[in-house]
Amino acid sequence: MSAKRMLLRKVLRKLPPKEVRSFDAHFGDCEARSYTWELWAAAYIIAGWCSDDSFIDFRAALISMGRDVFGRVTKSPSALIEMKIGRRNAFNEGYGSVASDVYEDLTGHDMPIRAKPHPKRPRGKDWRESKLARLFPDLAKKYNFHE
Repeated sequence: MSAKRMLLRKVLRKLPPKEVRSFDAHFGDCEARSYTWELWAAAYIIAGWCSDDSFIDFRAALISMGRDVFGRVTKSPSALIEMKIGRRNAFNEGYGSVASDVYEDLTGHDMPIRAKPHPKRPRGKDWRESKLARLFPDLAKKYNFHE
């Protein structure tokens, strides 16, 4: 388990179940807000590939970096050029399920389904792998991504 997941788990375990649910709802809002084709393209460039499951972990990593980083990157994925994010720390597998696990530990019940469903498709304009380097040329150069 990553250090960030352990820390989040430790913090959430101190909260009442209602607040853990609130955290989970806010996390879900952030996941939905960052579900864009543009951000997926940036993740693909950084990692050299990015499946739908990996994109979930990429967005979780961004959320785990805090409000300021998350806000900058969701506003403009090219802001990733300024960050020390690499193929190893670009994904935070399992971070998104910490609140559900803690809620279950605290209550003995599954986390209730979020009121707002996750979007079915990313927002924005879809892309082709062959055009990615043109979308974010500076990121492509930094991460040695070639079409």
